[in-house]
Amino acid sequence: MIKTIITAIVSLFMLGVNAQNQQKEMKQLDTTDHYTFQLSEKVTRKKVTFKNRFGITLTADLYVPKNYGTIPLPAIAISGPYGAVKEQSSGLYANELAQRGFITLAFDPSYTGESSGKPRNISSPDINTEDFSAAVDYLGLQKNIDRNKIGIIGICGFGGYALNAAAPDKRIKAVATSTMYDISRSSANGYYDAKTQEERTKEFVQIGEQRWKDAEKGKSAYGATGLANVAENAPQFVKEYAAYYRSNRGFHPRSLNSNASWTLTNAVSNMNAPILSYIKEISPRPILIIAGEKAHSRYFSETAYNEAAEPKELVIVPNAVHTDLYDQKDKIPFDNLEAFFKENLK
Repeated sequence: MIKTIITAIVSLFMLGVNAQNQQKEMKQLDTTDHYTFQLSEKVTRKKVTFKNRFGITLTADLYVPKNYGTIPLPAIAISGPYGAVKEQSSGLYANELAQRGFITLAFDPSYTGESSGKPRNISSPDINTEDFSAAVDYLGLQKNIDRNKIGIIGICGFGGYALNAAAPDKRIKAVATSTMYDISRSSANGYYDAKTQEERTKEFVQIGEQRWKDAEKGKSAYGATGLANVAENAPQFVKEYAAYYRSNRGFHPRSLNSNASWTLTNAVSNMNAPILSYIKEISPRPILIIAGEKAHSRYFSETAYNEAAEPKELVIVPNAVHTDLYDQKDKIPFDNLEAFFKENLK
């Protein structure tokens, strides 16, 4: 069973989905301005861009509470899940928290969505960590934002990158994660750290061979398996991913989990760069970690919580699975998030 789960994780996060196998019922959502949630009447949303230190242009949506007055507000930068876009979960979180008095920024990570960077659909523990700091750069330059009151939220795989960003970037005054993944750990060690050294070495060899092929052709190769064709006997959590990304509930044409794939060499940098090595250096700034009680990923959150220094808080949402915290507003503890950031961005 563990081998089956590991295979499913690899397919999901390293190979991606086959764009040619989209389900017919999703065709009506094949529009670039589609959002998976309704914009609140209490906030405004506008598209903005900014550059990170690698020169990559990030595209984001800025959410501002209406009628907030003239006093600069606290702000929160948000990204994730891994392989998602700002029109999905991060935008939903931004929309909700803007209603509660924060200026929020939901951004597409480098190489994905509407953000720049080539080749498309690659991730990097360094660059994706930098993306959060670049978002802080942007927020701190806005006249309606108090640059001393900026926090960040990472969802799913960007939970790990958010913690990694907060450790050295002392401008980040508070950090929260929701249904987090430690992508480096899962890439390097497999699910529940079950990958053997022999398997890890074999994977590096395969990636090296693929690099020769890519170099010869002058372009990156992409995976072609994943959520588009989930087998009946697949692990339940894989079915839950498909129920979000491959249905009207969460599909977006720019989301690679919905409609594309990672490169076949994507895993190598995450396999070789543990991102939570310095999590204790976030202290004395506070951490809020949120996970579902029944989430297959719960152990990532619990490990991060155990390794972090105080002040820290772990919230386990009863009966919630991993993807419930993507968009189920009755399960996402927005009251906890609001209280956490109001207390720590004051």
